[in-house]
Amino acid sequence: MPVKRVPSIQCVRQAVYPHVFPPVLREWTVCWAGKLRPRCKRYRTRPRGCYTFWVRKLIVNADDLGLTAGVNRAIVEAHIGGVVSSATLMANGAAFEDAVTAARSAPNLSVGCHVVLVDGTPVSPAGSMDTLLAIRSAEPGKFYSSLSAFAARAMLGGFDRDQLVVEVTAQIRKIQSTGLQVTHLDTHKHAHIFPEILAALLRAARICGVRAIRNPFVPVKAMPARLFKGKRNLWKRYGQMRMLHTFSGQFLQRTKRAGLLTPDGVVGVIETGSVESSGYSSLLRQTLASLPEGTWELVCHPGYNDADLRAADTRLLDSREEERRLLTSTELRQFLEEQKIRVISYQEFAEKFAENRP
Repeated sequence: MPVKRVPSIQCVRQAVYPHVFPPVLREWTVCWAGKLRPRCKRYRTRPRGCYTFWVRKLIVNADDLGLTAGVNRAIVEAHIGGVVSSATLMANGAAFEDAVTAARSAPNLSVGCHVVLVDGTPVSPAGSMDTLLAIRSAEPGKFYSSLSAFAARAMLGGFDRDQLVVEVTAQIRKIQSTGLQVTHLDTHKHAHIFPEILAALLRAARICGVRAIRNPFVPVKAMPARLFKGKRNLWKRYGQMRMLHTFSGQFLQRTKRAGLLTPDGVVGVIETGSVESSGYSSLLRQTLASLPEGTWELVCHPGYNDADLRAADTRLLDSREEERRLLTSTELRQFLEEQKIRVISYQEFAEKFAENRP
C-alpha cells in the first residue's frame, strides 16, 4: 500500500517554537492487525549541522548593571575574563553613569534595559506616574518595594497601561541617549511574567526598536523537584516558578504577535542566592546538563560585596561574589565545552535568527 503523507495539525511545539522544533509529517502505515495507523516522522528543513538551529546555545546575561560600581566592575570582568555575554542596565540605578562607561569599555557586551517597575524610582516625573507608585509608602515617589504587593496590583489591573508604557519607554530611551544600543529587555524581579506588564514592554520595545525580550519562564525539565528539596529558600522559589509557569503559553503567543524574539526560557533564577557549600555551582551544573536543544538564557548576578552593595536594597550579597568566581572560572568554561553548549550574546541571537528566517 502506498504511504500517504499528510501534514499533522497536532504539532503544537513546532507552531510555538519554529526555530527549535522542525515540522512533523504524519505517515500512515499498516499495523500488525492490518489496519491503518498514524506514524509520526520528523524531517529537517535545515542541515543537522546548522549552528543556529541544532546546537544548544546559552545567553549568559548579568542583571543589575548600574546598581553599584562594584557590580559594574564584576560584570565587565565576567565578560572579558569569563562567560558573560550580555548584561541589562538599570536606567534608574545609582551607578548608571559608571555603568555606561563600563559598557563602552566592553564593545562586545550586548547591553539591554533592565526595566525597573518594583523596588526603585521612576525615570519619568513621579507626578505623572501616580498609579505605579506605592500607596501609603513611607518613601513617597517610589515604586512598590514588595513584589507580592506589586503582583496583586498587576493582577487586579491597578496600573494605568499608558503610564506603564511611558515609564518603560523612558527607561529605554535614557540608555539609548548615551549612544549604547539596547539589544534586549528584561525586568527587575521578572515583573513581566504578569500579562499587564508584558503588554507594556512589548509596546515600548516596538516604539524604541528593541528586537528581543527575555523569556522569564524556567523550563520544567530544568527544575526537577529533587534538586531543591531540603533547601527552604530554594524550595519556596521553586514553588513560585512552577505556579507562575501557567503564564508561559500566553507569553509566547503575545511575544510572537508583537514580532519580538525571545529565547526558549531561562535558568539560574531558582539557584540564585544559594551559596552554602558551593550549592549554586552544583545546582547550576545539573540544570545546564539537563537543557534540551534550543537557545536558553542563564540569569546571573555577579558583583562585589562592598559597602555600596550592602547599602543597596538587595538580598543578594555574598552570592554575587560566588557567582562572579564561578562565571570567571576555567571549570565552567570546560563544563560548557564538554556539554557542547555554545555561549552567544543577545546581539548574536537576534542576528542569527534574522539570517535564518524564511
